[in-house]
Amino acid sequence: MSDWLKKKEVLIKRATEDIVNSRKTITLTGAGISVESGIPDFRSAQGLWSRYDPEEYAHINAFRANPEKVWQMLKEMMELVLGAEPNPAHVALAELERMGLLSSVITQNVDGLHQRAGSKEVIEFHGSNHWLVCLGCGYRREASSLSLEDIPPRCNNCGFILKPDVVFFGEPIPWEAQTKASEEARMCELALVIGTSAVVYPAGEIPIVAKKSGAKVVEINMEPTALTGSVSDYLIQGPAGEILSKIMDEIREKIS
Repeated sequence: MSDWLKKKEVLIKRATEDIVNSRKTITLTGAGISVESGIPDFRSAQGLWSRYDPEEYAHINAFRANPEKVWQMLKEMMELVLGAEPNPAHVALAELERMGLLSSVITQNVDGLHQRAGSKEVIEFHGSNHWLVCLGCGYRREASSLSLEDIPPRCNNCGFILKPDVVFFGEPIPWEAQTKASEEARMCELALVIGTSAVVYPAGEIPIVAKKSGAKVVEINMEPTALTGSVSDYLIQGPAGEILSKIMDEIREKIS
């Protein structure tokens, strides 16, 4: 076994100990956790922002000005998200919650895969693609009822074009999500940062708030981030599904 793999195994065992011994653990997840479900990071070379200018397609002003045009991009996004399945990383976090070892998932993702994997305490910072909302009258409906041939969808009440219930650029983060996430960060003993560089604020403040409150911060990411070596105590490099599956194996063996 190479020195790199040995170090990785040591860190997986260390994370296992930290999770088992923590009285309150939270996790912040980002696009990287859903890549293994076939949803590219929007900012990656294969992501939507490589083909669609966010200011032109993902700003609330752009939607209000020309929702039919924005729905060209949204249709592609909805097809990706609604067709995706939870991967082993989502499943592992749901199992940790069932075991009483994870308090909450704070996610920047809008794909709903944490809930589909079985997680109950999910704080969605940027909303969810699984709901459509009318900017005219507030009517809401599930996106699963949407026929992608019937684009753009219109409100049954007032006829306005519906918008996915996600936070567009230029829109505020839901206050309830911010408040609850900040409280979780202040109260935790361990924060797992998974699949995110934590550079998009205010979600990026979560590991910093946790650290300042005395918590350990552990990263599971493909590459080092701005948190590495400054905020996080250590980084386990690699795919989230692979690493979390190994951590779960260690935890089951430890507490069986």
